[in-house]
Amino acid sequence: MKKIKCIILDDEPLAVDLLKSYADKQLQLEVVLATTDVFEVIDYLQKQTVDLIFIDIQMPELSGIQLMQMFNKDNYFVVKTAYADYALESYDYRVVDYLLKPISFDKFHKSVQKFTDFVTLETHNHLFVKVDGRQVKINPKDIIFIEGLSDYIRIHLPNERLIVLDNLKDFINKLPSKEFMRIHKSYIIQLDKIKSIDGNMIYHDLGSTPIGETYKNEVKKWIGNKE
Repeated sequence: MKKIKCIILDDEPLAVDLLKSYADKQLQLEVVLATTDVFEVIDYLQKQTVDLIFIDIQMPELSGIQLMQMFNKDNYFVVKTAYADYALESYDYRVVDYLLKPISFDKFHKSVQKFTDFVTLETHNHLFVKVDGRQVKINPKDIIFIEGLSDYIRIHLPNERLIVLDNLKDFINKLPSKEFMRIHKSYIIQLDKIKSIDGNMIYHDLGSTPIGETYKNEVKKWIGNKE
């Protein structure tokens, strides 16, 4: 069984010790760092990767929100705090659970299980996107194209469109690399959904999408590989 590498961060030493004791009882967890020092965590994450971070929100030198902003792309979080007011803001990030202090072992165990279930679903050809604070499961094969909207993206599915807090540069890394292609500064398309290409336009079931000047060679290369 592959261990879940995790970090425990809280500005209260007793809280760190408590969660470390809980984690030691979970056979699937490997605590690589348990600390009150947020800068120790930053230094670690700049050199190593982990699967999950148990993070406090209110810390004196740098808040949990600020740390999530720095490392949201590559990490998942379980947020723990004594203040329920931060729940909505924290869900703008890759948060799989939100725990209010005091934290019991049962709550901790359920958070670990949520993360395990979440990753299991992702590895079975699904991914989760955050829509209005909810984690929505989608199959990448259902995506026709993705549209960039500054700090948001619009995912175009056959029967609906999802507005997600993300950007094209980061989101394309979450998709199967051989199935999607960036064709414009504002568009990513699923290659299997392409019906035809005419000039600078790609046609699909939802209409057409332009090819950006910078991306023409990539499209030509893909066409050439199909001939």
